[in-house]
Formats: sequence, structure tokens, C-alpha cells
Amino acid sequence: MPYMKTSKIKQPLSVLKDIRSQKCGLRCTIFSASGNEYTGEWQDDKKHGKGIQVWKKSGAIYSGEWKFGKRDGYGSCSVLLPDKEYARKYCGGWKNGKKHGYGTYFYNSSSVYEGEWSEDQRSGWGRMYYGSGDIYEGEWMKDKTHGQGIIRFANGNWYEGTWRDGKKNGDGKFYYPDKGQLYEGFWVDGVAKCGTLSDFGRDEAPTPTKYPIPQVHLVDMQSVLREAQSGYLDQC
Repeated sequence: MPYMKTSKIKQPLSVLKDIRSQKCGLRCTIFSASGNEYTGEWQDDKKHGKGIQVWKKSGAIYSGEWKFGKRDGYGSCSVLLPDKEYARKYCGGWKNGKKHGYGTYFYNSSSVYEGEWSEDQRSGWGRMYYGSGDIYEGEWMKDKTHGQGIIRFANGNWYEGTWRDGKKNGDGKFYYPDKGQLYEGFWVDGVAKCGTLSDFGRDEAPTPTKYPIPQVHLVDMQSVLREAQSGYLDQC
């Protein structure tokens, strides 16, 4: 049987150069065409593993984990201030390039949010510290307070109850510890529609009302409230 010599198929030079240029493993700083720079790990020519990205235009820095070219895992992002100092903006979980999981975000107004994220939005449980001194703790959905939550105001008052689309909606209680009063009722789009006002901790209140609130003498007060709520909802 005659011997036949086989030869390997040669790939074009341009393809070979492209394969050799593929970044994989730990590399020194790589500069993109736009001037951004990345220092860290690669896989299949994509940022993968741990690395630091610096954006030339904004000066922002991300330091953390990557997965196939996108921020994924745990990492922190800092921004460059006008005085050339860096300020941390976000620290926490990422998924597919967006804030996801548990993390802390620092706003320009001195407000701070710490809690759960989904698709770059506050979603799940979280606590928001507002620049005014108010504090909200509870559930969020699509960047708005939604579900059960408590907001404590800087003046000492607080509300606990149901929220929808960033506003009080549904059953809730509003406490006035300075006056020693409690309002229990039903809210629609942040406005109290029906409820009862009663004394609560009046003896310990620093500035109680001049006269105590008289007792409501109803056979079934809750039934009256339910009827009032139902009447309002029927109009909506």
C-alpha cells in the first residue's frame, strides 16, 4: 500500500495573529481605543476574574470581580470628585454588569441605601438613610418603597404599614410621640382617607395636647372603618 503524506491545514496569518493576541490569564494594564484601562485577569479575550477598570472620560474606578466581560460578583465603584479626590459610590454585589444582590449605595445628597438590589434597582429588603435625617426600613420594588415598611422621621414621628409605588397605600399606623397620639387608618397614594385618632403614650409625651381625646363609643369600631374603606374603594 503506498504511503501518503498528510499535511496540516494552514490557517491564514491574520487568524494566527488574532489567536496569539487573545488575552487569557493575568495581564498587565491594557488600554482600550477610548483610553479606558484595565488591569487584571482575562479569559477568552474577556475580562474574567478579578480586575480593576478605570474609565478615562469620568475617572470612575471599578475594582472587583468580572465574568466574561461584565461586572459580576463582588466589587466596588468609586467616582472622581472635582477636587481630584475619590469617593466610594457603590459597594456590593453585581450580576451581568448591574447592581444585584446586597450592596450599599452612596448618593450625592448624603443619603445612603443599604440592602438588596435587582437589575440596578432597589428591590427586596433595604434601609434608606435620607439626607433630611429620615430613615426608611422595609420592602422595595423597582426602586420604590413597596410592601411593608417603617419610616422614622427626623422630628421623632414614624409611620409603619403598607406601601405601594413609593407612597403609603393600605392599612397603616402613624405615631406622634411628641403629642402622645396615634392615628390608625387607611391610606391611598400617601393620603390618609379614613381612620381613628387616639391617645398613645400621652403621659410621656413632651408636648401633649391640652385635652385628651375622648373615647369613641361604637359597638363595632372596626366594622365602621371597614365599611368606610369599602365605600372609598368602590369609587376608585
